[in-house]
Amino acid sequence: MSELNVKRHPFHLVDPSPWPLFASVASFVLVIGGVLYMHSYENGGITFFLGFALLGYTMFVWWRDIVRESTYQGNHTKQVQTGLRYGVLLFILSEVMFFFAFFWAYFHASLAPAIEIGAIWPPLGIEPMNAWEVPFLNTLILLTSGATVTWAHHAIVAGYRKEAIVALILTIALAVVFTGLQLFEYMTAPFSISDGVYGSSFYMATGFHGFHVFVGTCALAVCLIRQIKYHFTTTHHLGFEAAAWYWHFVDVVWLFLFVSIYWWGGQ
Repeated sequence: MSELNVKRHPFHLVDPSPWPLFASVASFVLVIGGVLYMHSYENGGITFFLGFALLGYTMFVWWRDIVRESTYQGNHTKQVQTGLRYGVLLFILSEVMFFFAFFWAYFHASLAPAIEIGAIWPPLGIEPMNAWEVPFLNTLILLTSGATVTWAHHAIVAGYRKEAIVALILTIALAVVFTGLQLFEYMTAPFSISDGVYGSSFYMATGFHGFHVFVGTCALAVCLIRQIKYHFTTTHHLGFEAAAWYWHFVDVVWLFLFVSIYWWGGQ
């Protein structure tokens, strides 16, 4: 190796990549399609799903490149991993602010109900869901998934590969059951997103949480595949750590949703 090619620092200078541009275009198509669909424009739904497919493909190829840089090229040194951990924490902080806005809107509407909705909460004509049926069951399921993902983390650190695989499979299965129950809840709900401020705040908060559960499930599925392929070691498993932190964040948000919207807001 010539002296010009010797790496004299622990940082990773990434190669030029087309995926940030692809992600921007896909996100733009996704948002435009969503707006067109919600305003009943022709082909709005097709545009939305096209954007969703493009974004999903971009995520796949971008993650593929990052996995290659980390696992096979050895570019994720300890210094790089530290920077990535800060990035994940800042991302989760931005997600906290995202959900904070929904809780702000919900409490703004519920703590001082307007006269237009009868000056009471829940508004007149709204039959809230029973918090101790499907929502409580989903709470138990999501908390259990938090325990299994922690089990997977400890198994990876201890070098117990098979136990980590079993724990990840259980976590993903619980996540799928949670999503299925939430879809069942939406299909049987006595109100819709168009039913005033209650419906809009309920479906926006719980719907975006459901989307985050879907994203977290995809991340954990990638981690399961990588664990099966021997990508993770006892000291180098940042991809799993990021997914686990994200999953615990999803757990905590659901607890706030259950207490404030399902339990307190449904009384």
